[in-house]
Amino acid sequence: MAASRTPRQSPTPSAQATAPVAPVAPATKTPVKRAPAAKRAVRAPAARAAAKSRLAVMSPPPVAPPPAASPAKPHREKLMRDSFTMPAGEYALIGQLKQRAVALARPAKKSELLRAGLKALAAMSDETLLAALVATPTIKTGRPQAGKPADETAGAGKGKKRAGKKS
Repeated sequence: MAASRTPRQSPTPSAQATAPVAPVAPATKTPVKRAPAAKRAVRAPAARAAAKSRLAVMSPPPVAPPPAASPAKPHREKLMRDSFTMPAGEYALIGQLKQRAVALARPAKKSELLRAGLKALAAMSDETLLAALVATPTIKTGRPQAGKPADETAGAGKGKKRAGKKS
């Protein structure tokens, strides 16, 4: 089997010690000869310092480019997330106002409508704001119930032992 080996396979360790096999170059490629690199003249440290001082005198000091005059970007405020509860009829008003905005060729998101409403309330006089608040009924805050009484969901899965399990 040793005779069937190709030059690509590595010879056995004993064969390596006696006769190293050089890789065979393909016949189609010719080696490229490069010209020897030119050696740089080595300067003494004093000569280097003198050359640096001459360059420093001849060239002006580097000047940092002035900052580009970019248009002033408005300061972005930190965005806040919040959730709230409102009656379904008042929530439907948001959809109606969004449709009105589309008809006016200015589509608006729900958050844009709410923010515009806050700005309108802030611009009102105290008497007008008080009248708007009196006309708005107070509702119970919090998340609406999902159809289950609080008694069933409060203790589900807590503190109960399963039958047949010994402690």
